[in-house]
Amino acid sequence: MIWKKISVETTIHAVDLLSEFLSEQGVEGIMIEDNQPLTEDEIREMYVDIPLVGDAQDESATVSFFLDNSYSDTDIEKLAESIREELKRLEEFLPVGSGNIDMSETSDDTTWNDNFKNYFKPVRLYKDIVIMPVWEMDDPDNDFVLNEDDKIIKIESVMAFGTGTHETTRLCLGLIKKHINDMSHIKDDISLMDVGCGSGILSIASVLLGAGYVHGLDIDPQAVEASRINAAASGMSEDRIDFSCGNLLAGNMIAESYLENNNDALDEIKNKVEKASIGSGISSVLSPEEAAKMVDIENGVSDPVPMRKYDIVVANILADVIIPLSSVIKDYLEDGGVFICSGISDNRVDDVRIALMNNGFTIIDEEHENEWHALAAVL
Repeated sequence: MIWKKISVETTIHAVDLLSEFLSEQGVEGIMIEDNQPLTEDEIREMYVDIPLVGDAQDESATVSFFLDNSYSDTDIEKLAESIREELKRLEEFLPVGSGNIDMSETSDDTTWNDNFKNYFKPVRLYKDIVIMPVWEMDDPDNDFVLNEDDKIIKIESVMAFGTGTHETTRLCLGLIKKHINDMSHIKDDISLMDVGCGSGILSIASVLLGAGYVHGLDIDPQAVEASRINAAASGMSEDRIDFSCGNLLAGNMIAESYLENNNDALDEIKNKVEKASIGSGISSVLSPEEAAKMVDIENGVSDPVPMRKYDIVVANILADVIIPLSSVIKDYLEDGGVFICSGISDNRVDDVRIALMNNGFTIIDEEHENEWHALAAVL
């Protein structure tokens, strides 16, 4: 879809009031860009795997938002005039900057893909595993040093969430490497499922580490497409790695007795489970108590790949998704299989431990980096 992007040049002093004004005008979703560096505490608290660059500091800011084709040119000009009047009113109390308003057309996918490339550089993800954007491979300014035994994940598409540089990815990869190595002593052709595969980085890394077959699953079709592109760029065939669009929490169940004569509760839980869908960076607020009470609420689509059992199942998502997932993932594990989960913050790790144990798992490994945790469990 082609969107109209409206950007307002202002200051950090005016962004909150201007954003509130835009919300009152019916604008949904506002992007704020400024030159104020994040503190170390802010960086640790954010689930960010985009390398943060630049250290400029000034008080300028840009407030941007996107309008779809339901807005006519006349509607947009009226909104722009309202913004100018609001900035003029705010100027009596605080600095508002130039107030310049820029209007342009943009494709959300293309713009994201192109702009992101400016910030995505080669990175050593884990000891001998390197993520290498293909556009950097022939760049004469690329001074990244490769070692002879490096395993290289080549990234061609960044349409989907995930560049692999976040702590949770490294933690998850460390456990994948350990358990593939352990299993390789007792069996060949290890199979692995990557739930919420994002851009396919963990799936591709798993093949490089020795998995015989990897199935990556994501609820987002763009993530599936990006994963396939990146796997092909890394030289992997479909008989070793395959991706599909689906949701293991589709048809998740909540107890009828809990919802009896309570339509508001049904709507609330439908909304929560929709947010808990397995996918790229999607969080939820589904409690363990709600996840334990089961009637079909018909959410999402099931995985089109025939169901099978895997030696290892990986979920690098968020605690609020892992908790309900722990009640269904056992159906996808071979006897002696390992469930590896990551994306778990300090304040949720106990909740995940309890959910795993309540569903019959025994935790056999735990790794952490800063405020993030990864667990490995068996039935």
